[in-house]
Amino acid sequence: MAKWDLNKLNQVGHDPVEKPVHYNQAGIECIDAIEAMTENMSGSIAPHAANVLKYMWRCEYKNGLEDIDKAIWYLNRLRKRWTETHK
Repeated sequence: MAKWDLNKLNQVGHDPVEKPVHYNQAGIECIDAIEAMTENMSGSIAPHAANVLKYMWRCEYKNGLEDIDKAIWYLNRLRKRWTETHK
């Protein structure tokens, strides 16, 4: 399912821990987008929002529909937490 650029994977300096290919899209690191998105979110929803973004970010490059399903699971959890704290 993964559609990583195999040439990138074989390049000297490729680091699957520090710069995994599936977390770098259009020159933007997923972690940077997550940190920007969740910087001012409450602790009750930020982890769920981060996971939604993470799984959507990588779905075409890693696990496809499984990642989309995981994003939906976290989004539903975020929605539940939101409704519990915003009554």
